[in-house]
Amino acid sequence: MKNPIAERIADFLKNFPPFQSLAYAELFHIACEIRVFYLEKGKILFQIGDVCHDSFYIVVSGAIGLSVTSDAEETLIDKCDEGDILGLRPFFAKNNYLMTAKAREESIVYAIPLKIFQPFVTANSNVLSFLLESFASNTRNPYDQEHRGKLISENIIYKEQQADIQYFQSIHYSKEPIMASQDAIVKDIAQMMTDNIIGSVIIKNGNLPIGIVTDKDLRSKIATGHFPITTVASKIMTSPVITVPEDLSLAEAQLYMLKYNVDYLCVTEDGSDKSAIRGIISENDLVVAQANNPGVIIKEVKRAQTAKDLKRIREKLTELIASSIQKDIPLSHIMNISGEINTAISRRAIDLAILEMGSPPARFAWLSIGSQGRKEQLLLTDQDSMLVFEDVAQDKYRDVKDYFLKLARRATSTLEKVGYVPSPDGAVASNIIWCKSLTDWIKQYNTWINTPGETTDVISTIFFDYEIAFGESAIEEAITEIIYKNAKTNKLFFDYLGNDALKKPSPLGFFRQFLVEEGGENKDTFDIKSRALTPLIDAGRLLVLSQDIKGVNSTYMRFKQLAVADSRNSELFLNCAEAFLTLSEFRTVEGLKNDSNGQFINLEELSKTDKVKLKNCFIPIKEVQELIKNRFKLTYFS
Repeated sequence: MKNPIAERIADFLKNFPPFQSLAYAELFHIACEIRVFYLEKGKILFQIGDVCHDSFYIVVSGAIGLSVTSDAEETLIDKCDEGDILGLRPFFAKNNYLMTAKAREESIVYAIPLKIFQPFVTANSNVLSFLLESFASNTRNPYDQEHRGKLISENIIYKEQQADIQYFQSIHYSKEPIMASQDAIVKDIAQMMTDNIIGSVIIKNGNLPIGIVTDKDLRSKIATGHFPITTVASKIMTSPVITVPEDLSLAEAQLYMLKYNVDYLCVTEDGSDKSAIRGIISENDLVVAQANNPGVIIKEVKRAQTAKDLKRIREKLTELIASSIQKDIPLSHIMNISGEINTAISRRAIDLAILEMGSPPARFAWLSIGSQGRKEQLLLTDQDSMLVFEDVAQDKYRDVKDYFLKLARRATSTLEKVGYVPSPDGAVASNIIWCKSLTDWIKQYNTWINTPGETTDVISTIFFDYEIAFGESAIEEAITEIIYKNAKTNKLFFDYLGNDALKKPSPLGFFRQFLVEEGGENKDTFDIKSRALTPLIDAGRLLVLSQDIKGVNSTYMRFKQLAVADSRNSELFLNCAEAFLTLSEFRTVEGLKNDSNGQFINLEELSKTDKVKLKNCFIPIKEVQELIKNRFKLTYFS
């Protein structure tokens, strides 16, 4: 039976993100449950202090103003027009609204029930990413002279006197979680939860997490009669439990909970389910953190229409990175969040290109490679990327490739205007060599791995550091599968990578003096990228490939995972991880100070303490290179 109202709503939604990422049948299903609200001018949709609604909203017509109140004065900070989404707070937290939404003119809004939309969030990565960026939406406050240009958002409590970076603050959590074995009786677990006034119990094997039982499990599996109260925990637990490292930030905790659609995160020693349990983070911990720590969240990119818009956003990110370092926010947090924003900017550049050109003729994946692929791009450095499109019929191949080359040229041109200059080596998706079908990419990786160095087509190691920025994750997974399948026990490949990792120049001379540039415009400066960071990056990449450790892109986390996988060398790997962060901070500070890529350090400007700190980072570099030399039986430098 036809439903013309739902059809009109679905037709409206399909024109705006994130609904553009959904099939029409899915939109129609959502539209059938949507409520329509007419708001007269001045009518309040929700206000500061209201309990969060069971829906979020999209503006159909008119305009909705978002405002905060400080010292009894209402300040307008943003305006939502046709197609704009607001009221996303219930997705992230259950505490009350921190902004007021009021109609600035006669308006119509659609209320989209969270319960109906949630399945599409967890099933579609584009929708999830969009919601994360939208919730981080913020703007300039035109009335704040002291903090003009600072970022404020729907996720904060506004204070004139303070602009702390809530998004990067480490979150406090319970360090004494209640735990039980997989053989524990559910009735006993329920009693434990009641006695301790908690909503979850971690199920462990030894001291390793294997699952979690929550009040939701009790309601959906026990109260409904699906399982008796006398059943054991292993029958009803949610497994695997989502694990995170100890120093998780509020922003990262929010991202994990939304990404995996969970209310609890298990904290472990190294962030994996293969290390000891350290605590538990609940959704309530996030609520408390947000309520007690007013702050700011990074400028969203979803409304950007031009490269100029994206450039302004990237400039704000630079300001935020500088402020974070000054506040001694852990660099690992700054890298994680900066990486997400850089990816969002790339994604929007691709979005804008698709809007210009029309829908792609085939599925594809845009992969950021190199420093952005490792999510280590704190400064405005080169853009490196590759484009993989699905295999198509031979007679369509040329037209399909032409489309993606034009798309890539538009996107890379936008990113260049933002400030990301193309790779000097031409490693960008707009290069005909690095824009090709999945089969052609598989052939490329096969050549690199099975016959390294035999042709002029030498291995470009940055292509082994990648992160999907846009498109089909299945295509990225296919690339990963072929790399690890071919690399396994491939001595020739690891010999090549090992020698490549060892040939970087030593940071120190014979008398432990810094080796500086002998000529050119950077004469007498220290090349921290080539002499210190690159050896660690190369070592981390080589070792995770040889240990078959998948899904870990950043150098810091690679060494943290290696410390778990190889207990004999765990201290060395942890030292490498910390050295990498320290060196990255030196480079970032240098780049921010001189508006450069931070590669060359003026040693005369460093204090004696900083020079000692820098030299201490070189010890694990030398030790890990010795380990590589011995492990792969390398007797020479190539």
